[in-house]
Amino acid sequence: MGKMKLLILGGTRFLGRTVATLAAERGHDVTCAARGLTALPPDSCRFVRLDRDLDGAVDDLARERWDAVVDVARQPGQVRRAVRALEPVTDAYVFVSTASVYPDWTLDVIDESTPTVEATEQDTVGVELYGEGKVACEHAVLEAFGPSRTTLVRAGLIGGPGDASGRSGYWPWRFAHPTGARVLVPDAYEQISQLIDVRDLASWLVTVCEQRVAGTFLADGPATSLGDALTQAAAAAGASVDGERASEEWLLAHDVHAWMGPRSLPLWLGDPTMRARFDTSTAVQAGLACRPLRETFEAALEYELTRSEPWPRGAGLSDADETSLLAELTGR
Repeated sequence: MGKMKLLILGGTRFLGRTVATLAAERGHDVTCAARGLTALPPDSCRFVRLDRDLDGAVDDLARERWDAVVDVARQPGQVRRAVRALEPVTDAYVFVSTASVYPDWTLDVIDESTPTVEATEQDTVGVELYGEGKVACEHAVLEAFGPSRTTLVRAGLIGGPGDASGRSGYWPWRFAHPTGARVLVPDAYEQISQLIDVRDLASWLVTVCEQRVAGTFLADGPATSLGDALTQAAAAAGASVDGERASEEWLLAHDVHAWMGPRSLPLWLGDPTMRARFDTSTAVQAGLACRPLRETFEAALEYELTRSEPWPRGAGLSDADETSLLAELTGR
C-alpha cells in the first residue's frame, strides 16, 4: 500500500521506538502515544503524551482515522481500553505478544498451535503473570477487531541496539572486557538458543501493517545452540579469550542465576529439560527475515559501550563476581 497513517501505542523505547523509526523512514505518517517520562519518540514522528492507565486516555486519538495500530503493552486494562476506543476508526491492529504465553518449554517444538496459559481477568498484572496478561491482551484485540483485522506477534527474546536488559549485550561486552584469561560460561553448549534482532522484528511489523497480514505468528531468530551463540558473541567482540566452562550444577550451587537478573548468565536457561525450539516458519513465510546473529551482537556491543552504569545491567555478572567465581572454579 501507499503512505500509511500509523499509530504506535508506545514508540519511545526499544521495539516501539525502532518500529516508529523504520516506519517513518519508509515514508509513513507515524504518531507515537506514550507517557514520555523516560524517553521521547524519534523526531520524525508526531508525539501525543498520554497515560494509558487512565480512562479515556486514547479518546482524542479515536477522533482520527488510522490505517493500523501497533501496540506493545503488557497490561490488559490498557489494551482493553484502547481497542474499545480505536476499533471504529482503525483498519488493523497489530499486537506484540510474547513467547512466554507458552507454559511448557520441555516440548521439542512450539508453534502457534501450542496451548497457551489461561488469560487473566485482571486489568493490571505483575511480572509473575506476564504470560497470562499478554494472553488477556490478545483476547481483547481479537474480540474487538476479529481475526481478519488482527495480527498477534508472539515474540521470543529480542536483542540488539537499545536492549537495556543486558541479555543480548552481556556476552559480547564480557568477551570484549574479560576479567582474566578466560570468560566464565555455562557448560550447556548444546542447549537451544534463539534471539531476534529488534531491527528485524520492527521491520517486519511495519511490513505486516503495510500488507495487512492478519493472523497469529511466533517471531524469533533461527534456532541455534548456546555454544554457537557464545562463539558469535566472542567474534562480535573480536575476542582473543576462550570460555571457562562451569557445570550448570556448579553455577546454581554458587548462586549464579539463569537468563536474567542480578548475578546471572544470560541466554542460559538453567534447566536441561527446557529444550523447546520455536518454529517461526509461519512468520518467515509471511516475510520475516533475520540477519546473522553476529551482527546483532555487534550492534548490542556498540550500544553497551554508550552506557555508563556498571554491570550487571539487568543481566550478567559484575567484574568482581566473575573474578571470584573464576578463582573458585579454577583454584587460582
